Amino acid sequence: MPAPRPTPGPYLRSPVGLGRAAVALLGLVIAVDLFAVYADFVLYDVTGDLMDGAAGGAVTRRLDDAETLNSVAGGIQSGALVTCAIVYLCWFVRVRANAGVFDPGEQSMKPWWAIGGWFVPFVNLWYPRRVTLEIWDASRPVGARRSHALVNIWWTLWLLSLFSDRLGITDYGKTEAADQINAAAYQLMISDGLDIAAAALAILVVLRLTRMQHEKALAGPGVPVGL
Repeated sequence: MPAPRPTPGPYLRSPVGLGRAAVALLGLVIAVDLFAVYADFVLYDVTGDLMDGAAGGAVTRRLDDAETLNSVAGGIQSGALVTCAIVYLCWFVRVRANAGVFDPGEQSMKPWWAIGGWFVPFVNLWYPRRVTLEIWDASRPVGARRSHALVNIWWTLWLLSLFSDRLGITDYGKTEAADQINAAAYQLMISDGLDIAAAALAILVVLRLTRMQHEKALAGPGVPVGL
């Protein structure tokens, strides 16, 4: 009777390619957010003129153009964010799986939380950070000082941008008078600025985690590696 084949265990897979793709798309998100900040400012500027008493067909056309520009910017932002989120989550699942190979005992949460944690209401306010920290600790070089500053700052900015964006969109949807539109445009500028900062720090998190895992895979003996 033939001996049963051993069940293959978990193995490492390189996060480098997905990490590069995620960084590129986060850069695209930043570029689109910069365009959105410009659109927000155009709307803020023209509504400021209306508040100062400007009137006539010229300022009305400027307002229409500003609102159209803002709508276009919002649509492009949504498309860039969805595309980036898909690739980022693929990378996140990959580094979570690798972390389970490096140090299974460090991972207190099931692997599916690497995706589910972002979508479950309320839980998504802290679970992705928790999963990231556990991946970080499993991936850091042996003997390196445990520091979560980068992850914590990134997550704080991400939450601030999320709440600020929700507030800005809600306010903008309720606006009618020029002063209300002006205040909503200002709030959207703040939101887009925070999103730029959060995306920039997300790039640093992706680069750092990808590099740590790549270097640990090359240096660590006895760790199964897949293609």
